[in-house]
Amino acid sequence: MAFEPEHVFAGLVVTDIDDATGWYSRLFGRPPDIVPNDHEAIWQLAETANLYVLADPVRAGGGVAGVAVGDLDAALAGLAERGVAVGPTEAVGPFARKAEVVDPDGNTIALIEVLAGPH
Repeated sequence: MAFEPEHVFAGLVVTDIDDATGWYSRLFGRPPDIVPNDHEAIWQLAETANLYVLADPVRAGGGVAGVAVGDLDAALAGLAERGVAVGPTEAVGPFARKAEVVDPDGNTIALIEVLAGPH
C-alpha cells in the first residue's frame, strides 16, 4: 500500500511561544487557529495543511518551510504592511519565484508563487 497522507502538520521550533505567536500572527495576518497547550500554536494554511510552532529553546531555529501563494506580490505587500521583513524576490527556475522570511529564531519560510508552465 502506498503512503497517502491525508493532512500535513509542519512544525518549526522556536525559543519563546509568546514571541513566536506574535511574529507568526503578523506573518499570516491573524492569530493562531488552535492553541493546544502552553508550548504550541497552530495556523491552518489550507484545508489539509497546518503550520505549527513549538517552543523548545534547546532545538529552536534552523527549520525551513515552504508556503505556496497565488500572488507573491500581494503577499509581500501584506507582509510589508504588517512589518515583516522579507528577503529579495528570486526566480526558481523558469516556472516559479520566491521570497524568504526569517523568524526571530532563524527558521526560514519561503513564500513561493508557481507561474504558468508545466507542473
